[in-house]
Amino acid sequence: MKRSLVAILLVSVLGIVFGIGSGSFAILFDGVFSLVDAAMTVLSLFVARLITRSTVTNDLPEHLRRRFSMGFWHLEPLVLTLNATLLLSVTIYAIFSAVMSLLSGGRTIEFGPAIAYAVAVFAICAGMGWYEHRANRRIGSDFIKMDVQGWIMAGGITLSLLIAFAIGYMLDGSDYSWLLPYIDPAVLLLVGLVLVPVPIRTLRRAVAEVLLITPDDLLQKVERVADEIMSEEGFRGHRAYAARVGRGTQIELYFIVPTDQPPRRLEEWDALRDRIGAAVGGDPRQRWLTIAFTTDPDRAG
Repeated sequence: MKRSLVAILLVSVLGIVFGIGSGSFAILFDGVFSLVDAAMTVLSLFVARLITRSTVTNDLPEHLRRRFSMGFWHLEPLVLTLNATLLLSVTIYAIFSAVMSLLSGGRTIEFGPAIAYAVAVFAICAGMGWYEHRANRRIGSDFIKMDVQGWIMAGGITLSLLIAFAIGYMLDGSDYSWLLPYIDPAVLLLVGLVLVPVPIRTLRRAVAEVLLITPDDLLQKVERVADEIMSEEGFRGHRAYAARVGRGTQIELYFIVPTDQPPRRLEEWDALRDRIGAAVGGDPRQRWLTIAFTTDPDRAG
């Protein structure tokens, strides 16, 4: 993520400088897009460090451990929501800007510097996207996955710019030179329309996690495990509650025990909890699992 941040800042500076120098709003949009991405990467790094310190190294200061006793998983979807909202806002603004420019006769740009920028930035985007994709096969982080998507989006933008600017360069001085002012806003509009669905998908998923909407696949797995335990142990029923928050899962299981069952030692109940936890699966460091036993269905919710 730190290497990605450096690369994003480099792309952002190149985009803003070359965008102003060449007069291209498409390149300027690319730079601003990267700048927003860089700001979100800084925030993501901070949250990722908090999550790691609370679940892996366990070296948080005492005041943070007390104030966030349930961990920092909930911050991950909040950051993703903010990230997607900002990127969506920038993209929608770019679309409206492109439409207004097309209606007002377009704009003239310098194609030489624009092509040089597109080649350099596309190489950076392709390299960073490939590097992070390989790294995330082992890490499995939503933050890095989101960052890879950001590099893919940036690479797609830059490739579109390169193609459009190359066409404009070839048309310069020909019978079709009247089209040149429309190339920059047209490619900006096209890129904006292509990019709009990406932050929308991320926003929908992140908001679902913020609102603790239960994922069907997670609930089905938990209920399948609960049904098996209920059948094996002779329980009367169960209640299952589950949510996915960032990379973490929150699961609560309540089993309704018949009043006529013989009493068990606490060690036996703990062993049963361990068996249920193993059946549910997942990394225990990324899971908040509560298992309770009661004879009163009302206590199970």
